[in-house]
Amino acid sequence: MKQEITYEFSDAQVANRFRNELKHWPKAEVKAVLFQNDKRVKVSYYTADDGFDTTCSELDTLAAAYNAAEC
Repeated sequence: MKQEITYEFSDAQVANRFRNELKHWPKAEVKAVLFQNDKRVKVSYYTADDGFDTTCSELDTLAAAYNAAEC
């Protein structure tokens, strides 16, 4: 199932750092794009239909390191 989360950052530079880190993120295969403005990043990924998926939690933890808030 496809999941999407949008995060808002304090400025464009921080948003781009977050987006670039996700390009080679070892936790899961995700797609990150700038969204609506240069301070938001939309992250898309697919979850397995069985079991518990920790991708959302791990994305939230990474975003928190950049002082981002989920929109």
